[in-house]
Amino acid sequence: MESLALLLDRHYEEMVSIRRYLHANPELSFQEVHTPKFIANFHRELGLEVREGVGGRGVVATLRGAKPGKTVALRADFDALPIQEENDLPYKSKVDGVMHACGHDGHTATLLILAKALHQMREAISGNIVFIHQFAEEVLPGGAKPMIEDGCLDGVDVIFGTHLWAPTPLGEIHVRKGAIMAAPDMFEAVIHGTGGHGAEPHHAVDSVVLGAQYVNQLQTIVSRRISPLKHAVITVGQFEAGTAYNVIAEKAVIRGTVRTFEEDVRNRIERELEALLKSVCEGANAAYEFTYTRGYPPVVNHPEETDFLADAAKRVPDVAAVKECEPFMIGEDFSYYLQKVPGTFFITGAKHPDWETAYPHHHPRFNFDERAMLIAAQTMGLATLQYLEKYHK
Repeated sequence: MESLALLLDRHYEEMVSIRRYLHANPELSFQEVHTPKFIANFHRELGLEVREGVGGRGVVATLRGAKPGKTVALRADFDALPIQEENDLPYKSKVDGVMHACGHDGHTATLLILAKALHQMREAISGNIVFIHQFAEEVLPGGAKPMIEDGCLDGVDVIFGTHLWAPTPLGEIHVRKGAIMAAPDMFEAVIHGTGGHGAEPHHAVDSVVLGAQYVNQLQTIVSRRISPLKHAVITVGQFEAGTAYNVIAEKAVIRGTVRTFEEDVRNRIERELEALLKSVCEGANAAYEFTYTRGYPPVVNHPEETDFLADAAKRVPDVAAVKECEPFMIGEDFSYYLQKVPGTFFITGAKHPDWETAYPHHHPRFNFDERAMLIAAQTMGLATLQYLEKYHK
């Protein structure tokens, strides 16, 4: 730990510099061009084995220790979001309408400098370390699945990953065995009524009224159709209808998200959403279309690896507390890695102690305490070294 901490401290300013460069030059999911080149060049200059274009736009670098052993994978994502940044920072986004509003710039900088530190320790390492830099975490179908299909987990024995989390205090590491993040699904309901004059509703079938009924009634699915002992969320985020104040809209489009942890709950909600839409529309002689799009599976951590990571985190001097967290209803395609190999995904607190308000992820004023990157690197790095030492052949 002392050697790793010393090296990471020595390279901390470079870590911050990389993060700020990436923050100022964000790229959207499936449009990443310069970011993967930057990542590949960094690893190549270290002397690591590098594969580019993995699964599309991913980058995989491999560090081989001086002695044989197990293989640990570490993952960071690098895509940004279609958000106009509102922060007044010297390194604010230079790209109009695009921003790193979820911390992926920090994830990437963390993994790059951790790779640099571990490479400097390679003579003492027994085994291999695979650095997975993933594109397109934010947008379905995501980058994890095609990267796995292209071999990024070949030969990997365990995988660790983290998310810098702005609402969680700096110095805290949050872990959870089992499901830690939900399956994020999407649905679209299109109601086809009959348009008409606002003064003569009896000659029309009002799609807005039917849509309002649907939005109201779907809230009872969770409260009345799903066991109160289960986790589920249904949120309507869009309701589009009409072109003028005095015209009855012929069509209404409603879009929302469903968040669940269990497949039976997921299936039940999908059925209930369409059944309710059918009931609302048929009762008023309206037609409908319904589309349900399944997102990533839930992120389910493996118990043994989660305990292993938590024990390592307790040995990191800058970690003030290791806590078990409640599950998050957000989604993450780290779930695909955990379906293939044992591992765990944990939360690294990134809220500055002086901030009264930590703007949430995906907010135009999102930011995080950059010292969290150092803590994340120390935690993942120590877990990696301890794992390779414990399971040294």
